[in-house]
Amino acid sequence: MKVSDTSLRLAAAFGEGIYTENCPTREALSRVTSRWAPLLLAALSDGEPLRWNELRHRASGITDKMLSQTLRTLEADGYVHRDARPVVPPHVEYSLTPDGVELTERLLDLMIFVSNRELGSASAATRLAD
Repeated sequence: MKVSDTSLRLAAAFGEGIYTENCPTREALSRVTSRWAPLLLAALSDGEPLRWNELRHRASGITDKMLSQTLRTLEADGYVHRDARPVVPPHVEYSLTPDGVELTERLLDLMIFVSNRELGSASAATRLAD
């Protein structure tokens, strides 16, 4: 049986544990591919720090609770930096860490691929319906 290049890369990175139930990457992947994390990371990918309301407006439909929870998770995982300035009223800005930049570059490629595929499927479905 021939082993694929992908299988070899996965085995080198994770040993035999990647497909096991208790592989730590499963939890990490679920956090960075949650409903809102890719959108927030993409919003921060321009390189300019953003404030809470700017992020809330860019991720249309996100609740305050989910925005707060997702930002806390991304900060705890080391992908987002939170800069809280000691002023009144509070001034907090969010930006990507170097790991966040690297992760976001990879996620953006995936998001673009999915978007192109979905838009292509939608236009093909429209043509078939006509």
